[in-house]
Order: sequence, then structure tokens, then C-alpha cells
Amino acid sequence: MKNPLMEIFQHQGVVVLDGGLATQLEDHGHKMDSQLWSAKMLIDSPKEIQLAHRTFLEAGADCITTATYQASYEGFARLGLGQSDIDDLLILSVRLAQNAVDEFLATDTKCSSSRVRPVVGASIGPYGAFLADGSEYDGQYDINLEELKDFHARRFMCLATSGADLLAFETIPSLDETKVLLELLERVPEITGWMSFSCRDSGHLCDGTPIETAVELCKNHERLIGIGINCTAPEFIVDLIARIRSKTDKLILVYPNSGESWDAQKKIWKGSELQGDWVNMAERWHDAGAEIIGGCCRIGPDMIRLTRERLITKK
Repeated sequence: MKNPLMEIFQHQGVVVLDGGLATQLEDHGHKMDSQLWSAKMLIDSPKEIQLAHRTFLEAGADCITTATYQASYEGFARLGLGQSDIDDLLILSVRLAQNAVDEFLATDTKCSSSRVRPVVGASIGPYGAFLADGSEYDGQYDINLEELKDFHARRFMCLATSGADLLAFETIPSLDETKVLLELLERVPEITGWMSFSCRDSGHLCDGTPIETAVELCKNHERLIGIGINCTAPEFIVDLIARIRSKTDKLILVYPNSGESWDAQKKIWKGSELQGDWVNMAERWHDAGAEIIGGCCRIGPDMIRLTRERLITKK
């Protein structure tokens, strides 16, 4: 089974992910106040998404993820779009990322000649991202498993057959949603992906499931090429890596947030960021056993650049 991240890992001993796409778009002056978050930019300013992807590539990202975390048929339908139009937007998200890779390789020949071709991960966020009420951080959905599967099915199939290098199941807060996504992954044997959980502490998914239980569910799935954690407070990551490693030998990925938390009601970030110590923390995560490392909310290209410099130089 092809693992699009393994060649990069074998070449340099670590895979560097991108950071927060919405964070970079905000830094370029775009407001992320829609329920669709950065996915709304697929309609409003797709070239800005491509530029943000390229900025992360230039900073050293080996893998960039598409602007589809918050994209859904139900969400876009609120704007009056039909299903075929939404299909086109999902495909566009992959094309924008692929175009960014092509541009980067064509123009930055010095850097690109020493690196394996970066890959594109099609981002698939949780049902809670569509709700935009913060429930991706507790996993408490008022729907059953069949309804949850129906929500994910068409978007999954569109992105799985889009030409992306892999699927990135991201910020998954519950065991039930994990089961649904694993079942869908069985439907398209040509695609691989990773499963990345959001956790409330150093040992549990946001819904309270022990991380070991979630990893046990995933570890024997042949086409899951990595298991990890994202959009989780940085201080929990070392313990979570140890717990994941105790249950699997798959690649471990971590891309935490900055340490701040998102208030979904007030639409503001709260708490203290830990970016000042980010590179040191990334090195500790690598030492603890994480092979794929990047950032999530509030982590921009500068931090990705410094992280790459530290980890690649170290190797």
C-alpha cells in the first residue's frame, strides 16, 4: 500500500506539516467570521488560498492540507449552492493546493531540488466543524451514526477521488465519528489517509474516550498511514505520543494549536499562546516519537520555518 509520506520521512527523518490555513488567511487581512470559516474563501478568493499554501511550502512544509476542513454540502447549501457546485468547490480546493506545489517546485529550484515533492492532504473535518458551535471540541452531537455517516459520505467520496495524495481526517473528537470515517475509508481502496484526534487532556479524546481505545480501533486499518493529535493544547502532546506509541507502530503525527482556545460563541481566541517555546516543544515531540510534526490554529509560516530548521538540521 502506497504511503505518500514515507518517502519524505525516509529522506529526512521527519515530515513537516503546514500550520493554520485560516491563521495565514487572517494575517493577509481576510475575516474568518463565516460558519464556513476558510472554506468560504473557495468562493470569495481562491487565489488567496493558493498563495497561503505556497507560503507554507516556502516555509518548509512537506505536506499541505486543503481548505475543506469546514466545507460541507449542508454548509454551502445555506448559500444556495447545489450539490454539483459544491463538488466543484471541493475539487477546486485540491487543485489549488496542487497548483501551489507545482509553482513552488518551478520557482524555488534551490530548495525544491533538495526536498522530496510535497504532498497534498484533503482535509476532512468533523461534523462539529459544520455546526460551528465548538462541538468539535466535545464530540457531543445530537445525531445517530447513520445520520453522521450520511453527513460525511458524499464529501468523503468527492475528496477521496479528487486526486489528492491522501486524506486528512482532522480534529476528530469522538470514537463514534472515528468508526464512521474508518467505514467510509473502506469504500475507496486506492486512497490512504491519517486519523488525527482532538483531545481534552493528556489521555482522552474530547468525548472522554481513552486515546488507547481510539488507537486500538485504528491500528490495524491498512490504509491509515498515520495516527495522531491536532488542535489540542501543546502541553498534553508528549504524554499523548507515549500513549499512542504503546498501541501502534504506525507513523505518529502531531500538530497542536498555539495553546489558546476558541470561544465559538464570542468568536474570539482566549488564553495564552505558547508560540515562544514552540520550536523547543516541537523538538520534544520529535524526541518523544512523533515523526510528522506541524501546527494547527494560530501557528503560521514563521513557526513552521523555525521548526523545520531545528528538526531537519538536527537530523
